[in-house]
Amino acid sequence: MSVSSADAQATFAATLVDEWVRRGVTQGVLCPGSRSTPLALALAEREDFELHVRLDERGACFFALGLALASGRPSVVCTTSGTAAAELHPGVVEASHAGVPLIVCTADRPARLHHVGAPQTIEQRGLFGRATAWEADPGPIRDADRGWWRSLAARALDEALRARGPVHLNLAFEEPLVGTPGPLPPPGRAPRSGPPLEPAARPVDPAPWAGRGCIVAGGGAPDPALVLELADHLGWPVLADPRSGARIAHPGVVAAPDAILRDPAARRALLPATVVLFGQPWASRVLAEFIEEAGRSGAHVVGAGEGVADPARVLAERHASAPALARSVLALDGLRRDEAWRARWERAESAAQGAIDAAIEHDPLTRGGALSEPSVARHLFASIDTETTLFASSSMPVRDLEWFAAARPAPPRVLANRGANGIDGVTSSALGVAAGAPRPVVALVGDLAFLHDASALATLRGEGRGSCTLVVLDNGGGGIFDFLPQADLVDPARFERVFATAPAVEVARVAAGFGLRVLEVRTLTELDVALGELVGRPGAALVRVAVPGREDNRRLHERIHRAVAAAVADTLDPPR
Repeated sequence: MSVSSADAQATFAATLVDEWVRRGVTQGVLCPGSRSTPLALALAEREDFELHVRLDERGACFFALGLALASGRPSVVCTTSGTAAAELHPGVVEASHAGVPLIVCTADRPARLHHVGAPQTIEQRGLFGRATAWEADPGPIRDADRGWWRSLAARALDEALRARGPVHLNLAFEEPLVGTPGPLPPPGRAPRSGPPLEPAARPVDPAPWAGRGCIVAGGGAPDPALVLELADHLGWPVLADPRSGARIAHPGVVAAPDAILRDPAARRALLPATVVLFGQPWASRVLAEFIEEAGRSGAHVVGAGEGVADPARVLAERHASAPALARSVLALDGLRRDEAWRARWERAESAAQGAIDAAIEHDPLTRGGALSEPSVARHLFASIDTETTLFASSSMPVRDLEWFAAARPAPPRVLANRGANGIDGVTSSALGVAAGAPRPVVALVGDLAFLHDASALATLRGEGRGSCTLVVLDNGGGGIFDFLPQADLVDPARFERVFATAPAVEVARVAAGFGLRVLEVRTLTELDVALGELVGRPGAALVRVAVPGREDNRRLHERIHRAVAAAVADTLDPPR
C-alpha cells in the first residue's frame, strides 16, 4: 500500500520526536509557522513532552537555551523557514560558546522552490556556519527511507551531547503539510543509561602541585566539594566565581579577587607559581590579566574540563576531565605546602569583604539601605533562598555579582549567558530556566537588556509553569560603557547618543503593558518585601529598582575599589 507524502512526513516527524523522548529529551520550544507543520504537530501530540510556544524565534532559541541550562538536558527548538530560521542565529551562537546542547530544527521548502523567488525561502544549509557542532539536511521525506529516520534523530542528539553544543536539522517539507502518522519504525537497541564515560586520568607531574598555587573556578567547574577538598589538600586558595557553586564560606575561598588584584602591589604579592583553571572564564578583565601575567612570569597554568578558555595562550597543559585531574592530584602524597601562602590570600579576602561592607554602609549614595548596583548584587546573592536560582544578565549585573557577592555557607545556584557575553535574549533565557526546573528564578537584569528582549513577555499568558521575578536595575541606559575608555575619550553628547542610549520608554510601563505585576523599590528592605511577595508565585513579575545614574554608579565603584586596595595593602607581607 502506498503512503501519501503528507502521511510519510507526519510519520517521519513523529519518529524523530519519539526517539528523542525515549532518550530523555522532554522539553522544547515552537514558533508558529506553516512549513514546520509536520514537526510542530508531532511535538504537540506527545503528552510526555512539554512544548512551549513562543512568538519570536530569536527569543525562542534563548528560551530553549534556558530550558537546557536548568535541566541539564538538551532541548528542541522548531521554526518555520526563511527569516524565521535566521532569527535563531544569536541563540545558536550563545549555545555554541556556552556549551549548551540544543537540537535546532528549521523547516525548509523543497529544492524545486529554491532560487525561483518562492516566499520565505532562503539558503538554510550551513545557515549557522561553525556555530553548530553537526548539521543534516535529509532532503525529501519518503516512506521508503523510514529505516534511517531513528538513526537521524539519535545522531542529532548524540552529536549535541558529545559536543555540548547546538546541532541543526534542516527539514524540507512538501505540501500538503498536514498528514496522519502511521506506525513508527521500531526502536533499535535501548539507549545506554547512566552518566557519560569519564576520560581516564593521565599521570600528573607532582612538581607543579607543590608550593604556591591557586585554583580559579568558573561556571561549569567540578563539584564544589571536590574543588574545596583539592584546595585543602594543596593549601591553595580557590578564586570562586558565583557560577561555580564554590563561593562557599570555607577557608581559602576568595570571592573578591577582582577588587583585590586591581592594585599592582597586591598582584605582585599574590602571584602564584601554578594556576589551575576549572570551568568557564570569569567576566573580570582584572582576573584574566592576572592569569596572563602569572603565565608570562613563568607560572605553570593548567586547564581542565569543558569551557576552559585560553585567550592569552598561557596554558602549559590541558586535561579533558577536571574531576579526574582533581582525584589524581589528591592521590599525590608528601607534597610540600607553603602554609603562609593561603593565609595571605585569606587575610586579603577578609580585608576586602570588610572594606566592601564599610564602603556600602557609609557611602553617601548607599547609606541607610539605599540601593545601588553593587549593593543589590551583594544583597541578592547573600539573601535569596538556596532553592532559588539567580540568573544574571551579561554586562554589569554579572560583573557586580563577581565583584561584590560575598561567600556564604550555602550559596544559590547562579546561571548566566556567558558564552558570547551579550545581552541578547536575557529575559527569554531566564524564563526558560524557570520553565526548565522546578525552582523559582530571580533574574538580575539591566534596563537596556530588559528592553532589548521585551518581546519575550508577549506570550506569557497561559504559561503557568515556573516562577520568574525580574529584578531590573534602572539607571537610565547602558551603564557598562561608563567603565570603558570611550567615556573619557568621546564628547559627552556624542557618548550619550552613541553608547549610553538612554531609553525613551519606562521599564515599569513596558512590563505592565505586557500584563506583568510590577513593584518599585528604593531600599533593601523594600526589595526584600517585594521578593518575599513575588518569588515562588507562578508566572513572571518585575521589580524595578531605581539606582543612581551612570556617572554616580561609576564613581561608587571606584570608591569601593579604592577602599579595598587600601584595606588589602595593610594585610600583605612583602613578597619573597
